[in-house]
Amino acid sequence: MNKMITWCLIVGITLLFPDQTGSVLAKDKEKEREYYETRGEIVWEVPTKSKVIALTFDDGPDPRYTTQIAELLKEYNAKATFFVVGSRVKAHPQVVRLLMEQQHELANHTYTHPDVRRISPANLREEVLATQEEIYKHTGLRPHLFRPPGGVYNESLVHVAKDAGFLVVMWSWHQDTRDWSDPGVKKITNKVLNNARNGDIVLFHDYGGNRKQTVDALREIMPELQKRGYQFVTVSELMKYRNQIKQLGMD
Repeated sequence: MNKMITWCLIVGITLLFPDQTGSVLAKDKEKEREYYETRGEIVWEVPTKSKVIALTFDDGPDPRYTTQIAELLKEYNAKATFFVVGSRVKAHPQVVRLLMEQQHELANHTYTHPDVRRISPANLREEVLATQEEIYKHTGLRPHLFRPPGGVYNESLVHVAKDAGFLVVMWSWHQDTRDWSDPGVKKITNKVLNNARNGDIVLFHDYGGNRKQTVDALREIMPELQKRGYQFVTVSELMKYRNQIKQLGMD
């Protein structure tokens, strides 16, 4: 009988106060892409009628693969954006200087490539600023674009980035080559060519193991896109094609 009374009380409370836990979860649920995109706080791509596309490379620099990629880009008169890791900039400053000399864009990708879901906002800020200083030390440049490792984003991360003077840049969801997983040259190539659209931001990696597949795929991707009339631009150049560019911290 006591169990029956307890059960009735639980049911009664549930009916009187429905989905109390759910409402809290809903309130704490991370905001979706549209929220940040419409506010101009995160960029995934830039819709435009112009045939421009931004190639981006994460996790370097690497003395072997970054330089091979730079040679290919030079061959096609292409500019790209390299989201560099601060500790690797420190280890290979000559590669970063090469990218600067060839007028590629350098951008911030944290200092140690941590799981940003597991560090505090203060530590994330330290990671970003330490990378900024490392890049400045070797190039005299202070990047204004930031890409979080793993493409993780939330309100806290956006706030840290904006407060430090950065715009968060992701990549077009249909242009994630997943080259880090070594899926094969054909898969990387087909991913880009079969989905290429004006204003895309394409994700590659120039570090994180053997990136030969990435280099070989680029040998096929770049001449074909060029044949289709695409111009390879940096992310900052791509941003100029937006009808309305929202300034950091402004609606």
